[in-house]
This record gives sequence, C-alpha cells and structure tokens, in this order.
Amino acid sequence: MTHHRSDLIRTLVERGFLHQCTDLDGLDRKASEGVITAYIGFDATANSLHVGNLVMIMMLHWIQKTGHRPIALMGGGTTKIGDPSGKDETRNLLDDATIAANIASIQEIFRPFLRFGDGPSDAILANNATWLDSLQYIPFLRDVGRHFTINRMLTMDSVKLRLEREQPLTFLEFNYMILQGYDFVELNKRYNCTLQLGGSDQWGNIIQGVDLGRRVANAELFGFTTPLITTASGAKMGKTAAGAIWLRADRLAPYDYYQFWRNTEDGDVGRFLKLFTTLPLAEIARLEKLQGAEINDAKKVLAFEATRLLHGDAAATAAAETARTTFEQGGIGEDLPAVTLPAAELAAGIPAWSLFQKAGLAASNSEARKLIRGGGARLNDQKVEDENQVVTGDAVTGGVIKLSAGKKRHALVKPA
Repeated sequence: MTHHRSDLIRTLVERGFLHQCTDLDGLDRKASEGVITAYIGFDATANSLHVGNLVMIMMLHWIQKTGHRPIALMGGGTTKIGDPSGKDETRNLLDDATIAANIASIQEIFRPFLRFGDGPSDAILANNATWLDSLQYIPFLRDVGRHFTINRMLTMDSVKLRLEREQPLTFLEFNYMILQGYDFVELNKRYNCTLQLGGSDQWGNIIQGVDLGRRVANAELFGFTTPLITTASGAKMGKTAAGAIWLRADRLAPYDYYQFWRNTEDGDVGRFLKLFTTLPLAEIARLEKLQGAEINDAKKVLAFEATRLLHGDAAATAAAETARTTFEQGGIGEDLPAVTLPAAELAAGIPAWSLFQKAGLAASNSEARKLIRGGGARLNDQKVEDENQVVTGDAVTGGVIKLSAGKKRHALVKPA
C-alpha cells in the first residue's frame, strides 16, 4: 500500500473516499507541510441536504479532523441557474428569499459535523452569491470566459449527455461550469483555498476550476473526487421507495434515519462504516468479519453511529431502543412514525388498503393493494388476508393500531 505522508490523504484513501485526484502526491506533500483550505459546493435547491450529500459532509469532517480548514460553499448564486450534471431537464428556478431560507436551514445540518469559527482550522460557511451577484457581464466574459473553449465545454459529461438525448440545454445552464470554475478562483483569492472536492460527476467542472486558477492567478490548485456511492445490488445510494433520506429531523424522523442504515445490504456494511462513521479502522475491520446472523450486530453499530453523528446520542439511543422493542420483543416502540385519523372515519370503517396508504407504508392505493395481496401486510401483528377488509375502531389497542409492511417497516395509526 502506498505510504501517504499526511493524515488527511491517508485518512481519505484508507476510508474509501478517493476516486480521482489531479495530483495526489503533490496534494499529499502540501497537506503534510501545513494547513490547507479545501472546499465542497452544495446546492440550495431544498431546505435540507439528503443522504446523497453525506459523503461530502464526512469529507469536510475529516479535513477538519486532520488539522485542515474546510469551507462549505453554499450555491446561493449558482442555485439561480441549476447544475445540469446528471439532469435531463432544466430545473425550476427559485427566488432569492427561498434560496436564503434554504441556506439558513442547511447550515444547521453541518453543525454536528463541523466546528465553525475564526481559528486556523475552523470551518467557514461561504455563499457564492457574495461574488456572483455583483459580476458585470462584459468584464466577466472578457476576464474569465476567454479561458473556456466551446470545444472543450461540449465534451463535458453534463453537456454531452443532455445533447445526446436531444434534451434542451439552455445557455443559462451552459454557463454553470464557468461559474463553478470561477468560484474556485474566488475562494483561492479570499481564503487561500487550494483544494476542491466533489463527486465523480463533478470531475470535469473541478478540472476547469484548477485550469482557470492556473491561467488567471498562476495558482497551484488541486481537485479530488469520490466514487459514486452505489449499494451492493447496484442501486444509487439513498434512493428508496419511501423517497429521499433527508438529513433534517423535521423532514425525516431520527428513527426512520436509523432504520435506513439498519437495512443496509450485507455487502455494504464495511464500506459504509468507513465512509459514514468515525469508528477507528481496526474496529471496522472486526465488524466487517462478522458472518451470518452476527452481521446484524454490525448493522446496528452502523445505524447507531450514523444516527449519533447527525442527530446526537439521545436520538440514536431512542431509535435503537424503539427498534429493539418493535423487532425483538414484538412490542410497540414509542418512536415509530405515527399518523392520526379522525375517529369518525375509523368508526365508519376504512378499507385496509386505504389505511396502509394513509399511514405512508405504500406510495399509492394500488401499491397498498399489491402489498396486501402479496402477504406482506400485518395489522396488530396479524396478517391482513383481504385487501378490502374493513378496519374499524375495534382494531385500536392501547390507543393505536400498529401496521407493518414486511418485517422492517412499521407505522402507528392514532384515532383523533
């Protein structure tokens, strides 16, 4: 195994974060000689980040943990355009007030992972609207635009894919990579930032920024990308039937977050422990070796550690306890997702399929019917035999009705 001089590069490589780097040896040398400043950009298209952003947040965490300075760059300016990478169509454009509210909300997500402040390795939250909003079009084209050739821009995946599929790519979006490259130059000027990190789909954009920095400021900049995180069965990480795995507790309860990690495929446990927890590698190596039923113990550790990092000890402990009560003792855990239903509606009787859909255990009525027909639906731990079975207030026990879809998804219905 290659010997890395800096804690930063050794940590990122050993834990599985490296996909490509513009000059790994040069970056390693720089990181071993002193504090470097590194940034990752985040969109402000929603009021929460999701589990797909977690690899990036963890890298910022390790940048700081190994003595360097992380910048979380919010795309207050670029969100007004929308990143075409991996997208088939133009996004809806958001107004300034929505973008500002989203940034304030997302900032809270970083707090458990990063220490913000004015110290040499304290994290910075930057917003590219600070410099992009005041750009003048003609001077910008003259000073920055002349360094980008259309020939090369057309070879970028984000552009090529859209054109190959004959999907419209607006001139507005075509500018995105120029602005992202310019962000790197601005961050270098303002904070002496020399490293940009991102997902593998950002490689082209990152390279453009590294080149631009050399051309306009003679700066030595570095780019580093992570592999695309897919599950052992080939699915994209964080895409579930229930929707996005949000990182804000008001959009996804800590218990549901815990369950997402608890349901990790066997083949992913070791890799996810390295990427998404701060457990020492020796401890992860031990957990990785567990076989058969014992692999569940490793999954519980993963779920607990990932939940603890984001939501804190108390929430992780409560989620683990709820899971134990629900699954291992057949009881009802206090943290299970609950929906309220008007008592009158229940008194009149409601078809089982409708109840499962209302409780969020099926995305549609037809999916609920399919769940019941397939034998995967239980009501108060009893199998539901008929999709049209009418459920009334008689099913309420201990103030709730417990619904289960398969072995791992549960919800409570409370009459109101």
